[in-house]
Amino acid sequence: MAVKTLLLGVIGLAAGGTIAAGVYAFLAIIGVFVRLIGKTGTKRHILLYETMIVLGGVLGNLMDLFQLRLPLGAGAGHIFLGAAGLCTGVFVGCLALSLAETLKALPTLTRRIRLAVGFPCVILSIAAGKLVGSLLYFWRGMAP
Repeated sequence: MAVKTLLLGVIGLAAGGTIAAGVYAFLAIIGVFVRLIGKTGTKRHILLYETMIVLGGVLGNLMDLFQLRLPLGAGAGHIFLGAAGLCTGVFVGCLALSLAETLKALPTLTRRIRLAVGFPCVILSIAAGKLVGSLLYFWRGMAP
């Protein structure tokens, strides 16, 4: 029984590691990390970026797997949850825009609707629409 449990654990960790490596490779290929580093002008901290990306993935998986709770209390817990949600939303937005840019979706859209000026307004409108949609989703109790 212990050998079976150990074998299943090793297979599960190997499969999870493979999936995580694929996700990080995808993010690196579409240029999310490079674009964020370039926009913020923090090339000298590349080692810190790499460490935080790996550490975030590992700690996130451990917290999800073992359902660890942070002993922050109600007020600090809400603030932490809000900050984590904001950071996750910013990252997902950057990911979506990087993917759209890689697929050349936004330039195609601007050409088709003959948009000459106001491209930043289009991006802001897309982000605002996603924000309003997600807020309605959670406030109406549709989230699991």
